[in-house]
This record gives sequence, structure tokens and C-alpha cells, in this order.
Amino acid sequence: MYVCNCNGIREREVRAAIEAGAGKPRDIFAAHQCQVQCAKCVCEMREMIQDSRALYAIAAE
Repeated sequence: MYVCNCNGIREREVRAAIEAGAGKPRDIFAAHQCQVQCAKCVCEMREMIQDSRALYAIAAE
């Protein structure tokens, strides 16, 4: 499934960028050597980052 239609970034690519250390949507765009276009995907990327952090916090307990 595409998260960013403008740049063709898929969900698995966003998750890979987050696992590699992306902490903000701009880090995800930088990892794919592109820039935000319409910004409709930014909220979903932020949610994915927050969910990932929550999972890591639970795992650390």
C-alpha cells in the first residue's frame, strides 16, 4: 500500500526508514531522496513513527 502517492513511497519503505532511525517525516523523505509534495501523507507517517516508538517502549519494559 502506498503511503505517499506523490513520491511512490510504500508502507514497507516507510517502516524500513523508521527502523533505520527516521524520527520525522522529513527523515523518511530524505531516505528516499525526495521531498514532500502535497503533504497528505505526513500525518500517516507521524502516526507510524509514534506507533513504532510505543512498541519499542513496551518492548523495553
